Amino acid sequence: MPQLDTSTWSITILSMIITLFLVFQLKVSKYYFPEDPKPALVATPKPVTPWEKKWTKIYFPLLLPL
Repeated sequence: MPQLDTSTWSITILSMIITLFLVFQLKVSKYYFPEDPKPALVATPKPVTPWEKKWTKIYFPLLLPL
């Protein structure tokens, strides 16, 4: 039974890996990857509440006149 010649396997496997790597790089380089979004400075408006415009007095029940 003849021996299997494996002397060319290393160069075949190495060239296959390099070729696959190059093909993968070419495929990936065609995609557009957007940049990271930058935080936008948003001015938050202060909510307008009716009790901030007028003076109110808090009455305690025990301090009311009889």
